[in-house]
Amino acid sequence: MPELPEVETVRRGLSPAMEGVVIDQADVNRPDLRWPFPERMAERLTGQTVQKLRRRSKYILADLSSGETLLIHLGMSGRMTVSGDPLGQFVHEHPITQKHDHVVFHMANGARVTFNDPRRFGAMDLLQTATADDHKLLSVLGPEPLGNDFHEQHLIDAFRGKNTPIKSALLDQGIVAGLGNIYVCEALFRAGVSPRRKASQISATRVAALVPIIRKVLQDAIEAGGSSLRDFRQADGELGYFQHSFDVYGREGEPCRTDGCGAPIKRITQSGRSSFYCAQCQR
Repeated sequence: MPELPEVETVRRGLSPAMEGVVIDQADVNRPDLRWPFPERMAERLTGQTVQKLRRRSKYILADLSSGETLLIHLGMSGRMTVSGDPLGQFVHEHPITQKHDHVVFHMANGARVTFNDPRRFGAMDLLQTATADDHKLLSVLGPEPLGNDFHEQHLIDAFRGKNTPIKSALLDQGIVAGLGNIYVCEALFRAGVSPRRKASQISATRVAALVPIIRKVLQDAIEAGGSSLRDFRQADGELGYFQHSFDVYGREGEPCRTDGCGAPIKRITQSGRSSFYCAQCQR
């Protein structure tokens, strides 16, 4: 599942092709993805200007001139790619429509934005912009980890009395939005905190230190264009490169990269997900 850096990378890639541009035509080639598309979705999108592209957690939000917002969730295998951009930022010609090109946006500037999703775990919805925060998928989200509302005291308060492992606590989207398995593993390694530790048993000082570390991990991943695991691609079709910088994720049995350590990276299963960590460096 794409995490915050991947979604932010896609949003940034889509921005020059879509932001401030009219959707000349929207093609909706099936009735649903993860759930049914909104009624008359193609009609409601066609002719609208994309006034702003935002990201909330792992969702892309396109605010339209109609007063509606298009919510886009990439799911496990969803991709949004741009072709034919007249600004010269995308070199791809318009490809032949593929089997899993479920939604296609023909932009007034000549760009084509295609949502392709072989597994159909992605989703789209239309909601009123003024009340978008009340949508069932958005109303339950905690603060953005790169925003001002995610600060040391917030995390200290959230972990107080929390008897779940810190790994599970950081994956709780009500505590912090957009974090997923990959970047929680990486952040805990940089912080020297074991994923096994109960959140409530970690000192306030160590919890507070996690905030800048989480931000730095995410910023590093965004700068590298995200991580190319399985199906993720950037909006221009290129791979992300942060996976080449993983310290622990996916490195089971390989030596820890910390100077003077070299202990093998371990993998355990927590809540059905793999946690990678160094038992020597993370306590």
